[in-house]
Amino acid sequence: MTVLDDRTTAATWPTAYPQGYAVVDVETTGLARDDRIVSAGVYRLDAQGNVEDHWYTLVNPERDPGPVWIHGLTSDLLEGAPLFPEIVEEFSARLEGRVLVAHNAMFDWQMIAREYARAEATAPVRQRLCTIALSKELALPLPNHKLESLAAHFGVVQQRAHNALDDARVLAEAFRPSLHAAAERNVRLPLLECRPLTEWAQSPERPRIGYQASASYRTNTWRPSRKRPACPYPNPGRYESDKPLKQGMRVAFSGDTSVDRELLEDRTVDAGLHVASSVSRLTSLLVTNDPDSATGKTLKAKSFGTPIVDEAAYTQLLRDVAPADDE
Repeated sequence: MTVLDDRTTAATWPTAYPQGYAVVDVETTGLARDDRIVSAGVYRLDAQGNVEDHWYTLVNPERDPGPVWIHGLTSDLLEGAPLFPEIVEEFSARLEGRVLVAHNAMFDWQMIAREYARAEATAPVRQRLCTIALSKELALPLPNHKLESLAAHFGVVQQRAHNALDDARVLAEAFRPSLHAAAERNVRLPLLECRPLTEWAQSPERPRIGYQASASYRTNTWRPSRKRPACPYPNPGRYESDKPLKQGMRVAFSGDTSVDRELLEDRTVDAGLHVASSVSRLTSLLVTNDPDSATGKTLKAKSFGTPIVDEAAYTQLLRDVAPADDE
């Protein structure tokens, strides 16, 4: 357990730090883009990480609840729960004007943003902070990046793992000493932009489906999961610094991104590039905002000598992709 000397006061607090946080956890029917939220927990914290209040709700996912053995929420429990559009106002009140904090924040943000898009609304949050990224910035001696490891490091006891409210509580209690450690060392917080998924708007001719139509949800939902077509261009090899990307290059992604990962991959495919699900000797480029992480993709890229760029640089490169070589 780490004992924090809480000497960082309002007088010495970094002025660039946010004024408030919403620590969020959501449980879902699965991990795909067309999965749904079944419960949400939010702890509101002030600028120095002190708890102001908390909130929890079940959400009717309008389909099968998915891994009940993980979150414990059955169809019977969720049938009478509110639909997501019915909790938007209350959820928004918890998020507004705050930084969204989550463990693996990319996942929670994408699930929340998709639910807002389905409800034809926009989440009132502009930045997010991933506690995994923060623990790396602080170089915490964790055996892995699981929430339970972060909690154990700060002596926080989990009571109901995979319960959205308790997971949010655990994260809030672990985030506060992390935030104070960062403030004491004047560490720049790893904040990323939360962009609303306006590009995922539901088509007007395709109405939302209700709970009774949940059996057909995966085939009739807005923007369903799909297998990407094969890249029509041959792989020209690795990306070279100071040169443009070339159609056919194999691009892999690792870690959190400001732009929704699915949208970033769509733009990659539209540019004539190949989205690689893993890193190999044939990979042309790895895109990551955390090149010092110990993820499998990053370690492989370094061992193979695969070029690595961050999201901002990659977004610039996407603007001018060179055509494939004529055969």
